[in-house]
Amino acid sequence: MGADFTTECWLFSELERRPISVKFDEPQTSSDGGAILLRAAERRYGLLGAMGDCVQDGRDESRIRHEIEELMAQRVYAIACGYPDGNDAARLSEDPVHKLLVGRDPITGDALASQPTLSRFENGMSRKELYRMGAALAESVIERHRRRLKGGARLVTIDLDQTEDPTHGQQQLALFNGYYGNWCYLPLMGFISFDHEPDQYLCAAILRPGNAPDKRGAIGVLKRLLARLRAAFPKARFLVRLDAGFASGEIFDFLDEQPHVEYVVAMPKNSRLLSRAGALMTDARRFSKASGRTEHVYGETLYAGRRWKGTRRVIIKAEVTRIGTADPKDNPRFVVTNLRLSPRWVYEKVYCRRGDVENRIKELHHGLEIDRTSCSRFLANQLRVLLTAAAYVLMQELRLSAARTALARAQVCTLRDALLKVAARVASSVRRILLRLPTSFPYRKPWGLVARALAAAPA
Repeated sequence: MGADFTTECWLFSELERRPISVKFDEPQTSSDGGAILLRAAERRYGLLGAMGDCVQDGRDESRIRHEIEELMAQRVYAIACGYPDGNDAARLSEDPVHKLLVGRDPITGDALASQPTLSRFENGMSRKELYRMGAALAESVIERHRRRLKGGARLVTIDLDQTEDPTHGQQQLALFNGYYGNWCYLPLMGFISFDHEPDQYLCAAILRPGNAPDKRGAIGVLKRLLARLRAAFPKARFLVRLDAGFASGEIFDFLDEQPHVEYVVAMPKNSRLLSRAGALMTDARRFSKASGRTEHVYGETLYAGRRWKGTRRVIIKAEVTRIGTADPKDNPRFVVTNLRLSPRWVYEKVYCRRGDVENRIKELHHGLEIDRTSCSRFLANQLRVLLTAAAYVLMQELRLSAARTALARAQVCTLRDALLKVAARVASSVRRILLRLPTSFPYRKPWGLVARALAAAPA
């Protein structure tokens, strides 16, 4: 804080018998004292170093004050702490904990990079560098879980989904999408999960134009993920779950060619499928009328689309929904699969679990604001998406380390409030750096459990 800063004072004279004064004059303190957990989590991945190595620094070495990895770390840690904008750099430049996170002395270290420096960094990325950074993200996540599970996962599930990223300016390739009724981007997100673990781990985040079809880029992402996952988990079988927008002959042909790959892919309604579901819908209507509740009946059929190479098994869920006093509504659903399990099991126990991915995407939007893609250049916005993805990977590591606490299934916002947002006084000496946290911190016990888990040797 500059020496010319004038300390303001607020006086509340009516709250207590004695007047209460409030001043912002405590030096070497931070409101993000718990964020040291993020650096401990990053140690398990080496993610920022791997992504930084993908960037060729063409700046004049004699003028460099902020290394590429420092700039990347500054943005990722700030996003995780709830500061998604580059403009937040001015408020955090002298924060001792944020300086500590990027490897600078918290007291005597130079200030962090300014907003203009970060803006030049974001706008300096090439397409090849961003591709390599995306590959480094996937590689780091897969390698982390290979070590954690010792390569012993029996089932690895891959979920792909797209999400709307509304735009409000003149961003490149921000195009109008008729389905969403908005000018937007359509990022493609990829997640992996292992056996019956509850979390889906983000491993791919690709920004796409607003008019991109769902399947755009999906085969390339699946091909790269399957190759790396097979090397990491040689004894595993693989399951791919996709929404209806991905249902196409090219996707099905690709999946059928892959050894030891099962899939469940939602299929859009059409007249032929609705006709085949007719008898099942009749039964569902009869059951719903008798019970007065939502009812569904399962069945299956063999079906071939116009551009498919052959027939495939389609699971039919004939459902009639009833909500309150509203009229009953037909709601048939269809899923294409190569699984040989019963139709009910395939739909309820395999496909429906894909719904958890929606919660992960909501976290990315509402917890980390992955849709803060306000740069004019498309490639700069792709970098922002990758940096937010990296922040989410670290937050997921915190949640994994909190497995035996009340925060085991906490959302990103709750994790931030419980683990990161704690006041800290920072002291630095030749021998050590000391963070003093308040004894009255309400999440002291779970924070300690997470800290001990992360302080252990990386798994």
